[in-house]
Amino acid sequence: MAFQGTVVKVMIASPGDVATERRTAREVIHEWNAVHAEDRRTVLLPIAWETNAAPAMGDRAQEIINKQLLRGADLLIAIFWTRLGTPTGQAKSGTIEEIEEHLRAGKPAMLYFSATPVRPDSVDEAQYRALREFKASILQWGLVEEYESLSEFREKLTRQLAQTIIQHFPAPSTEGAAPAAIPATGPSVARPTIPELSAEAHELLKEAIRDPNGVVLMTLTMGGLGVDTNGRNMLAEPMNPRAQARWRAAVRELVERKLLEQRDFKGEVFEVTDQGYGVGELLG
Repeated sequence: MAFQGTVVKVMIASPGDVATERRTAREVIHEWNAVHAEDRRTVLLPIAWETNAAPAMGDRAQEIINKQLLRGADLLIAIFWTRLGTPTGQAKSGTIEEIEEHLRAGKPAMLYFSATPVRPDSVDEAQYRALREFKASILQWGLVEEYESLSEFREKLTRQLAQTIIQHFPAPSTEGAAPAAIPATGPSVARPTIPELSAEAHELLKEAIRDPNGVVLMTLTMGGLGVDTNGRNMLAEPMNPRAQARWRAAVRELVERKLLEQRDFKGEVFEVTDQGYGVGELLG
């Protein structure tokens, strides 16, 4: 049977000094598929020049890669350490050309910079200087991520990939599918009842059902706790420990009542359940 869902092509872009991270990125993508593909009816397909490009003539090497891979990609993950890469004639490196063309097409890109220590005598100073200049320029118009170890890269990419997929690639709608048969006899389906909820849980569920993807993100950063849904952080005081405790309890409350469902390993990504939508619509 043909796959009934969405295929998201993920381009892995980088210079040649982060081969281990490239492999790790593919592993993270496959792990996402193992956990989420069936439920979200979405499969992530990693693509990279070393595994997916075919020999061809008649154009610049980078332009051939752009035609064969980049222009069909839906999401780009770029990784840097000490090198910017080789100039292409159109951009300072192949990776930069891929990023710029991908962004011009209005598609999402995730950029990672390694802060792993390196021996000074192993670094090409011209390449490293060009990389620093590129990083400084891109910080003026985007948000990038840094990591200091392979394990930190894996942890951050796992979490942020899940967030990016939820934000940019919602699960295909089941609208139009044949409804399940309803028995002619048997017990009637009970209408959802409104459970007793704390004020925070009540407010969070009402806001979450308005989110286009029905998603709640709970993340702790240097700026405090974020309980985000429908473009809003529910905490008026993100750094207040008591406020943090109340909103964490609100998320747990909705999960325990099966109105939200945890969708990741770290307890940061939640989705409104069918029951949650039913109750949320009754809250008024």
